[in-house]
Amino acid sequence: MNNLPFELFVAVRYLLARRKQAFISLISLISTLGVAVGVMALLIALALMTGLQGELRDRIVGSSAHIFVQKVGGYGADFSADLERLRKLPRVQAAAPVINGQGMISGASGIGFVQIKGVLPELEAQVTDVEKAVQSGSLSGLTPVEGELPGIVIGGELAKQIGSFVGDRVEVVAPEGGTLSPIGMMPARRVFKVVGLFNLGLYEFDQAFAFVHLDTAKRLVGHDSITFIELRVDDMFEAGPIADEISSEVGDEYMTQDWADLNQSLFSALALEKLAISITIGLIVMVAALNIVASLVLLVMEKSRDIAILKTMGSSAASIRRIFMLQGLVIGLIGTTTGAIAGWIVIYIADRYRLVSLPMDVYQIAYVPFRLELFDFFVVVASAVVICFIATIYPSRQAAKLDPAQALRYQ
Repeated sequence: MNNLPFELFVAVRYLLARRKQAFISLISLISTLGVAVGVMALLIALALMTGLQGELRDRIVGSSAHIFVQKVGGYGADFSADLERLRKLPRVQAAAPVINGQGMISGASGIGFVQIKGVLPELEAQVTDVEKAVQSGSLSGLTPVEGELPGIVIGGELAKQIGSFVGDRVEVVAPEGGTLSPIGMMPARRVFKVVGLFNLGLYEFDQAFAFVHLDTAKRLVGHDSITFIELRVDDMFEAGPIADEISSEVGDEYMTQDWADLNQSLFSALALEKLAISITIGLIVMVAALNIVASLVLLVMEKSRDIAILKTMGSSAASIRRIFMLQGLVIGLIGTTTGAIAGWIVIYIADRYRLVSLPMDVYQIAYVPFRLELFDFFVVVASAVVICFIATIYPSRQAAKLDPAQALRYQ
């Protein structure tokens, strides 16, 4: 300790004050704990919100394509030329046609509303992660086999709702493909065999989506025109600019939408919530900084005689100012380091053991993963240190201005 610079040596000695100055040391300890708790809480909150955003984003993008392309007037029965044209565009990795429809599905013990998605299994696997999410059966089972019932792949939550699993038969009623009868429009009815169950981890998809083959979907909805073409690009975060480039390159008859546009309200709400939580919890660090101000002001009052003696021995005002600034910085650095380490430990445990579970029907995911980004970490640590440094300015300036004659007169 004797090898420390003079100002740092004095600052540390003041922090470790004993006997008469024990109260000041206690306030310094409370200030350090305040900074640590603030930093820890802020890191945990940011990791929670970042994890929630990232998990929802990954699940949403995994369950759907990066870009959706519709054509004014529809694609018609022959979409192969459009599909090939879009597939050859720069930065497009894969393309797949889709027919969307709605209906009601009934199984062994229940019924439910379902979003029907007609796909070509080999192309859909290149555009979305549905094939990877199939837990039993397979997406390739959708391919029609002559003499057998058409296949259908449904979500795990939907399977529980209707009581039908792989190998069972279900009936789908689709109003779009209905036929006209003497008593009015009769909806299309078709029996399917469940050939797969998927679990994308999003309740909205797992409870309400079903996949059938594109040819089967055409007969079910009553028309040959596909709804849109899905695209997968090389960078999901650049899907917006790429979608704009596609629109300008292929012409105005094509309309594009990317995954961020479709979920803009959700992610805007999450970003706002993250900002609000950060500001609220960040106030803890501000309160800790006020404690640092209080402890340093008390220390200046208590050490006025020492300050006067140091000045009479030749210490400059700048040297006195640095002593108290360093004392506040030591409090801030110790508190920030302790809080950062404790926060990282809590984040690791909470993520490793999935401590925060959520109701899937409300939040779409079963638990919250904790993800601490390096940028957030450095911003929190740097901000805490800067706030602690700012808190030292007033007390240290007051100490530097102390008049030795006035301080020693009543000693």
